[in-house]
Amino acid sequence: MSYSQTLDFLYSSLPMFQRLGTAAYKTDLTNTLRIAQLLSHPEQNFKSIHIAGTNGKGSVSHLLASILQEAGYKTGLFTSPHLKDFRERIKVNGKKIGKRDVVDFVENSKAILSELAPSFFEYTFAMACQYFNEEEVDIAVLETGMGGRLDSTNIVIPEVSVITNIGYDHMQFLGNTLEKIAIEKAGIIKAGVPVIIGETQEESINVFYKKAKELSCELIRADELFTIENIKKVENSVPLIEFDVYENSDLVLKDVYCPLTGQYQRKNIVTAIGVIKQLKTGGYNVENKHIIKGIRNVVKNTGIMGRWQILGNNPLIICDTAHNEAGIKFVVEQINTLKFSKLHWILGIVNDKSLDKVLALLPSYATYYFCKANIPRGLDAAILKEESKKHNLHGQTFPSVMLAYHHAINNSSREDLIFVGGSTFTVAEIV
Repeated sequence: MSYSQTLDFLYSSLPMFQRLGTAAYKTDLTNTLRIAQLLSHPEQNFKSIHIAGTNGKGSVSHLLASILQEAGYKTGLFTSPHLKDFRERIKVNGKKIGKRDVVDFVENSKAILSELAPSFFEYTFAMACQYFNEEEVDIAVLETGMGGRLDSTNIVIPEVSVITNIGYDHMQFLGNTLEKIAIEKAGIIKAGVPVIIGETQEESINVFYKKAKELSCELIRADELFTIENIKKVENSVPLIEFDVYENSDLVLKDVYCPLTGQYQRKNIVTAIGVIKQLKTGGYNVENKHIIKGIRNVVKNTGIMGRWQILGNNPLIICDTAHNEAGIKFVVEQINTLKFSKLHWILGIVNDKSLDKVLALLPSYATYYFCKANIPRGLDAAILKEESKKHNLHGQTFPSVMLAYHHAINNSSREDLIFVGGSTFTVAEIV
């Protein structure tokens, strides 16, 4: 098979949550464990960092991978979903898995497919483990797909477990309270493995403490140890923020630059630094200069996209993959700090989100361009428009994201702001 034929086969043959939603969700790890067994457990042959959380886990994963690369470690990175290219999901030192490697894995594992009928995510994670094993990575950064306890990635025993935060998302699978969601995320905590909590939240922290105590592992609250201060915007060809990092009251990192300029990234940076501190206590050789260079070069080193990404100026065009209540809240707060004449929002949302909670956060002063990303899970633009009216949000519908985008550009002045968001898949069609 060619690479394109292989992708067609994967997308058409394997249930894919990003496209189908509930129909692709598995409720246990039986398949994942069986696949790992058939592949001779490649996940046991490399060290890892395991990251869960409602928001921020992708950014934390990329930051950690970049820092470890700068420290000289051959670093695997497994994230999801991809934006443009399937191979974004599996990288070593920032380089995407080869097309031939994807084809070879599929061709060599047809017996697994016929016997187990795995989900897309189960199969993709198996591919990543096999690839990281073959590449002999020093360490791999593994982002959970959803939840934690039943996530395919949860078969690893990592060097450190990480939970970024807890918010309302995927409630039909994870529970309808923050405590229930926290219990599912806490499922990645392993006996004796230290766990880093990125954001201390009253509704969830006791869940994590209880689980850590049960499993005799150390729990570290990154936001209790580290703070980011003296934050400044740096006008550059590539927008940056500059800041200092304090551990307790001591200055530990000065004049740090970061191209991820979303205000919410400050929590993710603190989380990543907390993880690195824990790795250093475990014998990893990561110096302050590696942390500073890793943060500065995160886009170059890992190819991260879609996080408060500036796509153009005059008018200013920004996209962000925030797609749930907590993420959208941060995005709107940052939009409200900007100066612009009019706001044009290209809005597409998937059909299994808590729509009212998200729409209630959006600014009524914006002009909306309602659209549907080109996936089965995308919410019909006409339905989105009608539901938005209930929240005093108004605009036109468009048959595609790209048509909405071009219409917004044609309808904008140089002083306006165009924002693309509401779903990872909406952003994916623009970046």
